[in-house]
Amino acid sequence: MEEHSWSCQDSKMESPNEAALLALMEKTGYSMVQENGQRKFGGPPPGWEGPPPPRGCEVFVGKIPRDMYEDELVPVFERAGRIYEFRLMMEFSGENRGYAFVMYTTRESAQRAIHLLDNYEIRPGKFIGVCVSLDNCRLFIGSIPKDRKKEEIQEEMIKVTDGVVDVIVYPSATDKSKNRGFAFVEYESHKAAAMARRKLIPGTFQLWGHTIQVDWAEPEKDVDEETMQRVRVLYVRNLMLHTTEETLRSEFSRLKPGSVERVKKLTDYAFIHFHNREDALAAQQSMNGKLIDGSPIEVTLAKPISKDGSRRFGTRASHNGMAGGLYGDSNFLLQSKDDSGISLGTGIMSEGLCSRPLSLPPRWSNPYAVDLERCVYPFLPGSTLVPVSLQTLKPSQLSSAVSLLEYYCHKNGWSLPEYYLYSAAGHEGKTLLIYKVVISSTRSSYMPDKVCSILEDAKELAAQNTLWNLG
Repeated sequence: MEEHSWSCQDSKMESPNEAALLALMEKTGYSMVQENGQRKFGGPPPGWEGPPPPRGCEVFVGKIPRDMYEDELVPVFERAGRIYEFRLMMEFSGENRGYAFVMYTTRESAQRAIHLLDNYEIRPGKFIGVCVSLDNCRLFIGSIPKDRKKEEIQEEMIKVTDGVVDVIVYPSATDKSKNRGFAFVEYESHKAAAMARRKLIPGTFQLWGHTIQVDWAEPEKDVDEETMQRVRVLYVRNLMLHTTEETLRSEFSRLKPGSVERVKKLTDYAFIHFHNREDALAAQQSMNGKLIDGSPIEVTLAKPISKDGSRRFGTRASHNGMAGGLYGDSNFLLQSKDDSGISLGTGIMSEGLCSRPLSLPPRWSNPYAVDLERCVYPFLPGSTLVPVSLQTLKPSQLSSAVSLLEYYCHKNGWSLPEYYLYSAAGHEGKTLLIYKVVISSTRSSYMPDKVCSILEDAKELAAQNTLWNLG
């Protein structure tokens, strides 16, 4: 490992800005080390005692001008709070790579940095992006035989990778004795997870004769404590498909009749809204692990996200099953899963290509690609255009369930889904629509349990329902 330590006594000037860096070190008392393509300032800071700061104290910074260094950046980020460590990614040429990681000593300072410095004009016409950074210790493992139990999967993963802490498996929505064809493997550290991913990622690794898919799982969103203290909505998962909203209302009202404001069920999970927080907390404690229609349910507080959302850099399709329980009221969007991956930091949003979120109409939530950042970019004259097919795309590039279903049918070698449209008479003679989806090669058909007034919504709902039933 190549490492270079900087000190105030160094007389050799190795880069044009070294004098400024040495002055910064002398002023702050922080050390600086360059290793493995990054330059670390601090970590720990002077006088620090005890372990490093907890999870949630680090932010990711993108779109940094390539000729800007710690002597300019550190004073800006110190405005938000005391810095534990500043890591600037470096090129061999001596320029930075356009992104950095800043770890603060407290979560509050990290949140303050996002609030103060996201979209901050660091130089005239140059705006940086700042968002939370989380060390991911969890891998998504797909294409697992559905008859395998958690213990069997964990035993196999311990045989082939080091540092396995836990395996998370979700039961099928249609048959609780089977898994959904994927699992999440938790490792003792980000390094252990990265080493496991490197070993498994070539796409040739097999478990029980099946070539598995491996990717980073999306870490659970952190919601600030102040917001969570106001939550009065419960997130319930592992429900049977035939469990009704009326059943849920009845079960969750047992402790205190009339305490439930409303219930929203989607496939095998639901959101239970209470009139006040105290009743929600009491119901959570009372109902977690109880059987409803023969299935043991999991009950947690739902996590709200803002409708406009803070700018989300580097989100990608989530494979996390139903780990988060993100919900929305009038001020929130309803979402069913979590969102890592730092596409901004890997150059996808290069300097000068300013993105803007699209104002798209609300659609049925795509269960596989939640919280995608939909952006448009300038189309530069002379750009090379390359023909692509649906099969060459990643699931994270598909925002509709209809496209995702076609993608997975291609991927599994199945025939394309066929959609058969039916109508039903609704209230006051209104025509309501529903699609049946048929996949001929698997001799299977699927129909959702809800009808729609809009044609496109009916097709999207049918595709979403099919994806869930396919696991």
